[in-house]
Amino acid sequence: MKKFGFGLMRLPLLNREDQTSIDIAHVTKMADKFLAKGFTYFDTAACYHNGASETAFREAVSKRYPRESYSITDKLSLWMVQEGKFEEFFQCQLERLGVDYLDYYLLHAVNKNGYKEACEKGAIEFMKKLKAEGKVKHIGFSFHDSAAVLDDILSKEPEMEIVQLQINYLDWEDGGVQSRMCYEVAEKHNKPVIIMEPVKGGSLANVRGEIRRMFKEANDNMSIASWAIRFAASLEKVVMVLSGMSNEEQVNDNLSYMESFIPLTKDETAMVMKAAEMIRADVLIPCTACRYCVPECPMGIEIPGYFKAYNMIKTNGRDKAIEEFKAIAEKGSKPSDCVKCGACEAVCPQKIKIRDFLCDITEELDK
Repeated sequence: MKKFGFGLMRLPLLNREDQTSIDIAHVTKMADKFLAKGFTYFDTAACYHNGASETAFREAVSKRYPRESYSITDKLSLWMVQEGKFEEFFQCQLERLGVDYLDYYLLHAVNKNGYKEACEKGAIEFMKKLKAEGKVKHIGFSFHDSAAVLDDILSKEPEMEIVQLQINYLDWEDGGVQSRMCYEVAEKHNKPVIIMEPVKGGSLANVRGEIRRMFKEANDNMSIASWAIRFAASLEKVVMVLSGMSNEEQVNDNLSYMESFIPLTKDETAMVMKAAEMIRADVLIPCTACRYCVPECPMGIEIPGYFKAYNMIKTNGRDKAIEEFKAIAEKGSKPSDCVKCGACEAVCPQKIKIRDFLCDITEELDK
């Protein structure tokens, strides 16, 4: 397989207010270009686009291409499974995808508590059973916790064949995400790595002018996003880098440099690390807009939207940020509606103190 995969998490929409309104015709064109260039790996989960991501894959790919021409990864999202209903959940996934087996099945968004719950509920044993039955070819997990927790899980679960990690040049030395440290743990256990969020929710494709100029002076033919994806793909243990693509332009750009991938040089890696230092000085909230928090919020607060606007204070100025705040507030709940239940923080892969930041945004709006 080529080292680049199509993440089905941020697909184009017909209605921006409805995450299930996927533009199937657009996704079909994107998938056709992806497959035509010899790329085969697709990644989804039942929770992506509130369940519509899997069916979008069926319509765009599995109904139109022979099964041997692509690989599909799906995930066991433990929080979505009714008590003891693993088999029903899995069969529904196969039906929505339009396939009779999975190439990869990953325990979704594992952390210390999630791993404990998976063991108690028999999720890992269920995954091993699926592999023994030939219903999935490979098993593993996607991970959001410390390197120490990852080391403990891999020590206890040698049958897990692959690990999916959040790795990008901004998080490489981040003390919370611990990208480098987690990568080194996977390396220690000789586990191949799949990378998610290489462009950190698209934020590394939209850097400020000084950083953009630095990249363009190094190679004007390379997009800003390409530096992030190439950084991730240059790591030796990495077998796949995922990109959650939203339009044909992104597909064309990514394929242009990943079709015949060239790893970063030592000097290019140093430049990317310098960019990370510069970006860290600007980012107020490290939100990737994964939207895991949104369905958990009892007040329906559009958390990623408010966080994106808050980050605009440094890059676009306070007035522009306030305009964005008000535009979001007109459509639904305000940050001040937060009841501080903490449900959002329990599922946040970035470990963001969401409640505190919503208070900060409320204060900003009241100035």
